[in-house]
Formats: sequence, structure tokens, C-alpha cells
Amino acid sequence: METEELLGIIANGEDSRHQFKATINNVNSLASEMAAFSNSKGGHIIIGVNDDGTITGLSDAQLRRINQDIANAATNNVKPAINPVTQNFALPGGRVLVLTVAVGLVKPYMDSNGYIWVKNGSDKRRVTAREELQRMFQEAGLVHADESSVQNSFTTEIDEEFFDTFFEREYGESADKQHISRSQLLENMNLAKNDLLNIAGTLLFSARPQVRLPVFIVKAVAFPGKNIEDNQYIDSQDVKGKLTDIFQQSLGFVLSNIKHIQKDQGFNSIGEPEIPRIVLEELIANALIHRDYFISASVKLLVFTDRIEIISPGHLPNNLTVENIKMGNSNVRNPVLASFAPRLLPYRGLGSGIKRAIKAYPDIDFIDDRDSNIFKVIIFRKGC
Repeated sequence: METEELLGIIANGEDSRHQFKATINNVNSLASEMAAFSNSKGGHIIIGVNDDGTITGLSDAQLRRINQDIANAATNNVKPAINPVTQNFALPGGRVLVLTVAVGLVKPYMDSNGYIWVKNGSDKRRVTAREELQRMFQEAGLVHADESSVQNSFTTEIDEEFFDTFFEREYGESADKQHISRSQLLENMNLAKNDLLNIAGTLLFSARPQVRLPVFIVKAVAFPGKNIEDNQYIDSQDVKGKLTDIFQQSLGFVLSNIKHIQKDQGFNSIGEPEIPRIVLEELIANALIHRDYFISASVKLLVFTDRIEIISPGHLPNNLTVENIKMGNSNVRNPVLASFAPRLLPYRGLGSGIKRAIKAYPDIDFIDDRDSNIFKVIIFRKGC
């Protein structure tokens, strides 16, 4: 940071990335502030400046003490420890210290009391909501939603015929010949624990998944124009069932609501869809497998005359960006679902789906909306 930039920041006042402090007298309080920045988007604590932006300045002794306090707090009072950067500046109103805290890579960060803080505007707030805590542990790779047990979703609720067919196809022998209970078999496959199916097990193999997980469906709507209009649509469906059923029905919904082109095929042929089938398969499968299952919301599948939108709960995890995923980078949010998907869906994983879809049909936009906590795919319809 340069002096001119710092003066501009002070002139603009505090915000979620910049906080002013006249001095530092409490190491525990400082640790809470640094943890909040680490758990959010990072930022700067500017010391030697009042809340109103007036520069009070720091003495040489204060600068030495505060630098030492910062080092101690970052090492001993923030868990896990962080590595902030400090800079001293000589400004017209006095000397100030800029403490820079980067966005954390191993969230959540806690203070010495074990509390988790995040930035809330120019202030901070303590995280207490279960869903928010779950997402933070999810980002750190400490917990995965698809491994969470589903209340009252007992292993006896699986579709035995569907499961047995899958098991024999994949492993070459009958599930009945494993000499262990089906419940133990499901647990060995990381689909259940203590006789309860987890989210992955329920979505993949339960006979009626929505009895236990009613919001994990696809809401599909086809509109007659280019905008969402109240009570006006040409087709609408709440797509339910096992994940394989949801995938096939969602794909069928889109295919039945877009144009088909005959090209060189015979007169009686249904023709090829205006958007290649592989594109729809890849993007619908990605939405089902990689959505955030800690969020109680459905996937939205919207067909307009000029585009198709697939809206998934949860923005891209961790440090992934739209440009990353276009290059094939991936971060597995739901490892159990991702491990079974290639055996149940036309899904290959490893970040190749997005690249394959773009190669087959480049007119696709990806929007990572972190404020609304959604990820949106827009497939533009040519000639519409």
C-alpha cells in the first residue's frame, strides 16, 4: 500500500474491508478483529486513526508495542494462527500502522475464547447460526453436507431392487452374498451411519427421498417469453425422486421445451435438440452433484425463449472462480455424491464437465453470485 492510497482509504471512511483504531490496548480484542477479517474477505486495520477519520498518530514506543502485540495475537490468540503484515506510515497528522489480514484459507478462525467472528459492515459479529457454521466448516473441508445423517431416514427405506441391481453391476456379485447386513454394507459404502442414511445415501438409494428431504428437488418452469411473469408459464414441474430420476426428468423437461432441428435426418425424425444433449447433461448433473446441500432450497431450471437458466444453491466453494472452472479446476463439495455420480449419471467429474459443455456449445455464461449465495448457468438459445 502506498501513502496516497492510504490517505484515500482514510478519507472514504470505514467499511467491511477497512477499520480504524486510535490505538490497541487489548490483545484479545485485536485477535477477534483479525479472526473476523480472516473469516470474511480480508482487509486492513488502520491504527492511529479515530473512527471519524481524524489522524491521532502513534509514538515510536506505541508502534513498537503494537507491532509486538499483533505478532503475539496472531500466533497465540487466533486459532489457527495467521500471518498478518504490518506497515508503518508517516502521514501529515502523525504516524500510523496498517495491519493487513488476508482472507483465510483454513476457515473458520477462532479467538482465544473459541468464538468465531465475521465482518458485518465496518463492525464484526459472532457466528452462532448452525447453517453458517456448517458452511464455514464445509469451506475448510472439515465437514461435507452429503455425509450428514438424515433424521429418521433409516437404511430400511432404500429401494432394495434398485440398490441390489447397482451393487451387482458395479461389484460383480450379489449384495445378499456379502455376509453382512445391508445396513452395514451401506455404512461401508459411506452412505449411512448407525442405521441412518446420510444425504447422499437418501438421494441416491432411498425409495422416496423427498419424504425426508422435501426441498431437495428441481423446480422446473418454461415461460412463454424472456422474463418471469406471474402466473404465466407454458410448463411447470416439481421434479422429485432419486437423484437419477431427478436428472432424467430434468433433462426431459428441457428437451421437451426447446426446439429440435432435423438437419439431414429423415422427415419422421424428431431431430437434434437446438442445444447439444451433452451440454444439458453435463450442466444439469453438475447442478445436482455440486450444489450446497447445507442450504434448504431447490435447484431452479428455467426455460425462456432466449435462454435456459440453471440456478444452484451455494456459490462456488473456497477460492474457485468462474475462470478457474472454465479451465477445468474443481473443488469437491460433496465427495460421496461425486464418487457415485460417474456410475449412475453421465458425469465424469474431475472438472471436465464444464470444459466439455463449453467446447460443444460456447454460448454459456456462468455467474458466481456470492451475495445471493447462488451459482447460475445461462445457456443462450441461438436465433431466439
